[in-house]
Amino acid sequence: MAWLVLIISGLLETVWAIALDRSAGFTRPAPTAVFGVAVVLSMAGLGYALRTIPVGTGYAVWVGIGAVGTALAGMLALNEPATLPRILCLLLVITGVAGLKYFH
Repeated sequence: MAWLVLIISGLLETVWAIALDRSAGFTRPAPTAVFGVAVVLSMAGLGYALRTIPVGTGYAVWVGIGAVGTALAGMLALNEPATLPRILCLLLVITGVAGLKYFH
């Protein structure tokens, strides 16, 4: 259960990062509200998961999911470049996150 919560919390990190960008410095109410809710839920989920998952592993997985998710959202929806080197680097992050779960 802790791993599922951690994964969902990592996905919520992607949500709050995109909402933060869309909030235009907290001047747009809807994205600002989405940011606030997502960041609280993301942190609460991380806190819950860290009850049973070691902090080094849990935090690295949470950040990895959020970073890869945010980068993919940028490439797929926000017209950020999807170059081969960027994609290879994201694959390295995914490999590292999977390794942390596997060797946990």
